[in-house]
Amino acid sequence: MQTIKKFFQLEAAAGILLFFTAMAALLVANSPLDFYYDLLLDTTVMIQVGALVINKPLLLWINDGLMVVFFFLVGLELKREFLQGELKDKRNIVLPGLGAFGGMLVPALIYIWFNKDNPSGLQGWAIPAATDIAFALAVLKLAGPRVPTSLKIFLTSLAIFDDLGAILIIAFFYTSNLSLLSLLIVGCCIPILWLINRRGVDALSIYMAIGLIMWVAMLKSGVHATLTGIILAFFIPIKSKRTPGYSPLKDLEQDLHNVVAYLVLPVFAFANAGITFNGMGINQLLHPVPLGIAVALVAGKQIGVFGFCWLAIKLNWAAIPKNTNILSIYAVACLCGIGFTMSLFIGSLAFEESQINNLFDERLGIIVGSMVAAIMGYGALKVALKKPSDAVG
Repeated sequence: MQTIKKFFQLEAAAGILLFFTAMAALLVANSPLDFYYDLLLDTTVMIQVGALVINKPLLLWINDGLMVVFFFLVGLELKREFLQGELKDKRNIVLPGLGAFGGMLVPALIYIWFNKDNPSGLQGWAIPAATDIAFALAVLKLAGPRVPTSLKIFLTSLAIFDDLGAILIIAFFYTSNLSLLSLLIVGCCIPILWLINRRGVDALSIYMAIGLIMWVAMLKSGVHATLTGIILAFFIPIKSKRTPGYSPLKDLEQDLHNVVAYLVLPVFAFANAGITFNGMGINQLLHPVPLGIAVALVAGKQIGVFGFCWLAIKLNWAAIPKNTNILSIYAVACLCGIGFTMSLFIGSLAFEESQINNLFDERLGIIVGSMVAAIMGYGALKVALKKPSDAVG
């Protein structure tokens, strides 16, 4: 028990568990158990209340339902960081903000260039724009105790802006046929949440009940249901008006962290990372979709994140984080190429749920690109930690 307890106390434990869960999915998908793996994910789960019916395969329950909890936690972290955290100080916004912008723009452009003659493949342009913070922080932790806290904060801040960009992309670019009635119900839930927040209601059960109604309506609306988590998080009070010193938001964030890290994301990884290599040839490997994703994650993130950060430092728009050097910034740029969770999620929106019949598997590019980015980032970080700090170069 002590060994298990120490494992879950590790800062890198979530990333390590995510890695082994993904490997387990790959092994099962390429073993005699592959039939049962597909059967499990294709199993239809139906919930019916009167005329209201939600009927989806288990895979979509995971992607549309379980991942709401992940996005809810992301929303809570965003709100806390902007109100009380590192991003409350505008001076701490410029460098990670520009880095995140470059880290989304350049990979998207590289992917589009690879798929300029592939109209169906262009729908995946946002896949390499994402960063998996759990994996990236795990690699950062593996580099040893010499990694400065300022570098961890920089990576986390950059990933927060990256998540915010991914949320906006999902909201504006990955929606299907819209249901005005369902959107009206969502629109009615938002002012109710605002009202109970303004009246100082601390009972989280009330917020959750309204959030459940909003999730069902969002699921039927054509806008992706996971955005419910973000919207709901913004209305959770950060300070209690009735109990001094109590923060409903921080309390909920702390409770959800382990649930997301050790349940939600591993289940998502297991359900989405099961690539079948049977019959895969060079044509599949070099298809512009997986190839474009891999190159965009590895090269695009480095160019975008590092290039924009370097330019901001050179132009004195931002200062290099304390106790770090320019090579450390480059190492972080490499680590941002670990797309995994968010890239898999956006890939499912771009291709699987849109029912496009493609002769490729975008997950191959995500996994290969993420692995190469992790190795390069780790190597660059080990070299950077031997160099003097605060050297812009």
